Amino acid sequence: MDLEKRPQQTTHPDPQPAGLRASDADRDRTADILREALAEGRLTAEEHGERIDGVYRAKTMGDLEPLVSDLPAASGAGQPTARPEPAPTRPSDGSVPPVPDENLVAVFSSSVRKGRWRVGRRTHAYAIFGSVEIDLSEAIFEQRQVLIKAISIFGSVEVRVPENVSLRGSGTGVLGNFEVDMLDSAEQDAPVVFVDGFAVLGNIEAKPKRGKLVRDLHKQLRKHLGH
Repeated sequence: MDLEKRPQQTTHPDPQPAGLRASDADRDRTADILREALAEGRLTAEEHGERIDGVYRAKTMGDLEPLVSDLPAASGAGQPTARPEPAPTRPSDGSVPPVPDENLVAVFSSSVRKGRWRVGRRTHAYAIFGSVEIDLSEAIFEQRQVLIKAISIFGSVEVRVPENVSLRGSGTGVLGNFEVDMLDSAEQDAPVVFVDGFAVLGNIEAKPKRGKLVRDLHKQLRKHLGH
């Protein structure tokens, strides 16, 4: 007796339960959707900041879903996203000059560079019994590779970068602290900020500034690089 052939059924993976614990990768994918929505003008800066705070407080997938449910990319929030190649660990040959474009010096004092300013290819920061703050969150990037050489002796150097650039670091702490939170931009050919140096009985710290993005990043680079 011939058996009746039935159409083969295709099974689809069930959506992730709302009560499932969220991983760091889940939070990062949700943050990527929010960054894209901000760049497209779907969210205001205030809305983006509020939702980003919610992302990093979220404990479950159910906590993350409402943060992107009204955005077009939300359907892919639980799927792996294609990412560009990791940023290089060192500046490429010839990309950074041997002498600094700018020196920031704090000796028994403080020096601050923030707001809307043009970032040079190479910046040196010296904190000797003082503090240096370098905030790149609203800066204008004219180059794809930027080096910050930091030296801290009984002082502190603090570097903050926007979330849509890459961050790399290499340095030493001698009875002190040298800490760089590595960051890979989700955008191809985004600028890379390299933080090098050493701290002697001092502190050097470089981290992304949550909720801060450089608007029209590639447009700015094309303009200044002549593309």
